[in-house]
Amino acid sequence: MPNSQDTLLRFLLPTAGVRGAIVHLDHAWQAIVEHRHYPEVAAALLGEAAAAAALFAGHVKVDGRLSIQLRSTGALATLFAECTAKGGLRGIVRLRDGAHHVPSDLRQLGHDALLAITIENPPLRGDEPMRYQGLVGLQSSRLDAAFETYFAHSEQLPTRLLLACDGTRAAGLLLQKLPGSGGDEDGFQRVSALFDTLDREELLALPPAETVHRLFHEELPELLGEKPMRFACSCSRERVEAMLVALGPEEAQAAVAAGNGQAQVTCEFCGQRYHFDADQVATLFHQAERSLPGPPSVQ
Repeated sequence: MPNSQDTLLRFLLPTAGVRGAIVHLDHAWQAIVEHRHYPEVAAALLGEAAAAAALFAGHVKVDGRLSIQLRSTGALATLFAECTAKGGLRGIVRLRDGAHHVPSDLRQLGHDALLAITIENPPLRGDEPMRYQGLVGLQSSRLDAAFETYFAHSEQLPTRLLLACDGTRAAGLLLQKLPGSGGDEDGFQRVSALFDTLDREELLALPPAETVHRLFHEELPELLGEKPMRFACSCSRERVEAMLVALGPEEAQAAVAAGNGQAQVTCEFCGQRYHFDADQVATLFHQAERSLPGPPSVQ
């Protein structure tokens, strides 16, 4: 693919007192949807969410993973996009049974629709993972506008965000005023006006560094380094085994019977198939029983 980019680029506009990040997803985005067939609007929303997850993970302190999740009781049951600190991306959309149309206006997803950003960092000294979640209001028609409002309210810093996805590529551009008094008085307003000259088609078409140069060259941008982005799924046979054990022996054996002697579990994110015959399922539960702690002894 010409100008193929799977890159996150962070930059600084020092005179204006503004920090930024821009991401392009080509092959990484295509891998996310390779095994799925989504309606056009659902795919575009997932692409925008994946770009947003990459931007936010590069923007805030994330040592583990950052996810974006949208739930509603309408046609779009669940949208999930995740980016790890190492640039691994995955995502999925689940539609209600029989749903074929997803509204492009987020406000039409229903009054109970919920959009959340979750950060999960590794535990310290063997404790539980550190988890932070922020809820995003859906008073805006688009994801980028909803997130702009969220950051303005949660971090109380002026923020601009543009997200785009055309089916083969996804991209995003984030600008945020630096905390404190850095930059000149009208710096954010000035670069925000430049931001408004960029449309979604240009954001998708141009490599990240070229977009930054075209928009902000008069601000003498400082490029802070690129990070490669890639599709990465965290599924494994061990995790699937744990899921089967959690189902219980009756349901696991029923899955074996339904599969003509083999239970098949397919990862929704990457399409990897895991197979377990009756003996393997029985061994799983035998090992699980042996690993359970015994009853406390009488002292």
